[in-house]
Amino acid sequence: MSRESPQSALASAGSFAPLRQTLFRVLWIATVIGNIGSFIRDVASAWIMTDLSPSPAAVALVQAAATLPIFLLAIPAGVLSDILDRRKLLIGTQILLFCTSMSLMLLSATGMQSVASLVALTFLGGIGAALMGPTWQAIVPELIEKKDIKSAVALNSLGINIARSVGPALGGLILANLGAAFAYGVDVISYIFVICALLWWRRPITEQDVLAERFSGAFRAGLRYARASRELHVVLLRAFLFFALASAVWALLPLVARQLLGGGAGFYGILLGAVGLGAIGGAIVMPKLRQLLSPDGLLLAAAIVTAAVMALLSFVPPQWVAVTALLFLGAAWITALTTLNGVAQAILPNWVRGRSLAVYLTVFNGAMTAGSLTWGAIAEWRGVPFTLLAGALGLLLVGLFAHRVKLPQGEADLIASNHWPEPLTVEPVDHDRGPVLILIEYRIDAADRAAFLAAVTHLSAERRRDGAYAWGLSEDSADPGLMLEWFQVESWAEHLRQHRRVSKADADLQKEVLRFHKGTQPPVVRHLLAVG
Repeated sequence: MSRESPQSALASAGSFAPLRQTLFRVLWIATVIGNIGSFIRDVASAWIMTDLSPSPAAVALVQAAATLPIFLLAIPAGVLSDILDRRKLLIGTQILLFCTSMSLMLLSATGMQSVASLVALTFLGGIGAALMGPTWQAIVPELIEKKDIKSAVALNSLGINIARSVGPALGGLILANLGAAFAYGVDVISYIFVICALLWWRRPITEQDVLAERFSGAFRAGLRYARASRELHVVLLRAFLFFALASAVWALLPLVARQLLGGGAGFYGILLGAVGLGAIGGAIVMPKLRQLLSPDGLLLAAAIVTAAVMALLSFVPPQWVAVTALLFLGAAWITALTTLNGVAQAILPNWVRGRSLAVYLTVFNGAMTAGSLTWGAIAEWRGVPFTLLAGALGLLLVGLFAHRVKLPQGEADLIASNHWPEPLTVEPVDHDRGPVLILIEYRIDAADRAAFLAAVTHLSAERRRDGAYAWGLSEDSADPGLMLEWFQVESWAEHLRQHRRVSKADADLQKEVLRFHKGTQPPVVRHLLAVG
């Protein structure tokens, strides 16, 4: 197995290599257009709320309404992305978002927009984002070659931030000169481009799989994987700590622009555009940064820069200084997003990619939602400058502390090994029959006992990740050299899926355990079915 680091792999693959592939390029461009429309919509909604209510808590509520549905629904959406046709799911989601923005446009055009309607439709747009997020990320391996995945992840982040640089500035300009209804109308048009691109994509039709997962079983399997993957736990912890504290600047930025810096809608758009422009610059230099710094170093640098910008804004700098500072904020933001997302992609096998990325998105948006509500309440109590300064100090301290919890390298080979033989049965077993108890007998010398126990315990997480809900190790009281590993799965079909899920990295782990088996024959494997 290659030991090339993620940093060197990205550099060798080329930052823009995925764009040479027509399918990825078309969908990437369509996504940029769609995101530009979304940022125009978000600028309009955030600014309208400052007109409808000057309360910091109300303004922060818009941010919370956008992220709360993703927190609540990302995991079910990830399950759907793994068991449904991802292209059709994306088309349906774009139609939902089209209708949402159309409603916002009509309410604004007729002067009927209110705090309640704005929050409700923002929440509905968040539902669309929840359905779309894990699905867009999960289709990346379908659009490009495996060697370009990290570059594609970086390009997706670059695309979002191109939209972030263009959309808010354009949104502020449209809002100031043509009004909110026209801004929402531009967003409506952007969804048409995305829907057309998805209709153009002829996704290969997969054959009907008799072992295809159903929603409830797939949901449980995804949660089992997330609970058993320590590597994913580390990514989720680092993401939550960073985004919960950094969310202060996003929740309060409309008030920073309007109240602290004395700007209008156009200036607010310029601030957000500066963030996007800085993110573009950060994405362009990202391959070089990855050669100089580890993922942990990049995330720490992002925390330091973000904290510095928040602290600077709390002292009410001149407008041009604030715009300059937000260029650095954009570079730091894309550094954090790309680093965490890239690591998450690298540690996930394809069969559970959508569900696990949904868990990541749930944590990300949960942190943003909780952070937005908390920082909004603090700003209501102590004011915006104090809140920004408190957030900056907290982000700096937590960033230094979290740096000690190292991110996984993501170098394991997660391609299915398919090395497990088909289980022997006297007659066919119904797929829904279960639970199933799998027993594996090892013959271990007394001298190898300690080493075997150390090796076999690593199988616990692997078995659980791939579908087991219980695992254990026992020994025969009459024959201490006979060790019995056992694990349980929900059904016969789930165990057959488990055969497909075992990766080459898992196979290497199992070989290490088998090294201690002293029998002349391979370990005996038994499959016991529940009776009744």
